[in-house]
Amino acid sequence: MPNIDLSGLIAGLNHITWPQIIMAIAGLILMYLAIEKEYEPNLLLPIGFGCILGNLPVSANMIGPDGLFGVLKTFGIDNEMFPLLIFIGVGTMIDLRPLLSQPMMFVMGGLAHLGIFATLIFALILGFNLPEATAIGMIGAIDGPTVIYVNGKLGNLFQTPGLAAAIAVTAYSYMSLVPIIQPPIMRLFTTKKERMVRMEYTPKPVSKLTVLLFPIVLTILASVFLPEAAPLITTLMLGNIMKESGVVEGLTETAKNAITNTCTIFLGLVIGSTMQAATFLSIGTLKVLGLGLLAFALNTIGGLFFGKLACFVSGGKINPLVGAAAISAFPMSGRLAQKIALEDDNQNFILMHALGANAAGQVASVLAAGILIQIIFPLVLHYK
Repeated sequence: MPNIDLSGLIAGLNHITWPQIIMAIAGLILMYLAIEKEYEPNLLLPIGFGCILGNLPVSANMIGPDGLFGVLKTFGIDNEMFPLLIFIGVGTMIDLRPLLSQPMMFVMGGLAHLGIFATLIFALILGFNLPEATAIGMIGAIDGPTVIYVNGKLGNLFQTPGLAAAIAVTAYSYMSLVPIIQPPIMRLFTTKKERMVRMEYTPKPVSKLTVLLFPIVLTILASVFLPEAAPLITTLMLGNIMKESGVVEGLTETAKNAITNTCTIFLGLVIGSTMQAATFLSIGTLKVLGLGLLAFALNTIGGLFFGKLACFVSGGKINPLVGAAAISAFPMSGRLAQKIALEDDNQNFILMHALGANAAGQVASVLAAGILIQIIFPLVLHYK
């Protein structure tokens, strides 16, 4: 019987540490949630698999600057390429007509993101520096690509080891948990009477010219007044105008499916691979998880309170649940608002109103990111 050399196997096992095993188990849990529970499988499946790979003894060859994940990270995340390409696809999925026919939704989308700024302050109190606190606060938008974009812009100013990975994973994890986290908050901060408010959907007609001009005008305004947000706004609006023009169906479908899915796979794998035990298992990560949940909850609560105010001012004609949809989790939050409304009245259809608020939240989160980045860089440079 030939001798079998097990020295390589034994050497590999000797390089595995308990923290790496813990992170590999975390990766398996994410994959379980994706496959068995179907919680945002497009996100959690590649993130979970990347987490396992990132904690294997041989992963150095893959994660180094010249390795697969290293190249993808440099090309797609450090240069913000993946989130920008994904935003083209997101733009093709958004219908801005419910938003344009109800301008009040713009205000609702803006006020629903006050949790971002409140969480930024809490993060500063807990000892994070200003760029770190800004990126953590952005988790509340529940918009993974925007969070990755902000991470890429401010990451060089982070001082906490492994923070960028913790923020990215937290943002995408909470995106997958929107159907679990939001409904209890919706029920807690509204009364049954408020949830039963019916909203007749009789929007003002929106011309095709308006639908085509809006993304162009918004892009120009953002480029002039918020240049840091211009790449996000530009790609989002490009996707939308491609869809609304009706003359580039092939490009629209490619952006919506092929480009978005390809970038999501690579983005998830790279994010997961950065969840390495040496830096990820820390008090800082736990703080990020807690602050991210706080930001998410505050954004939802802020939207609900504005919805309640709008309900009062309108004489009970606006369902406050619409306000909860004014975050960036498009179209999940809009559908959830409809689902909660149907629990108390199975003939209460607020979906189109909720999707209008949802679209406003998507645009508002990008503008909030641009405003914060625009403020942060001068402040950091001034105090250096």
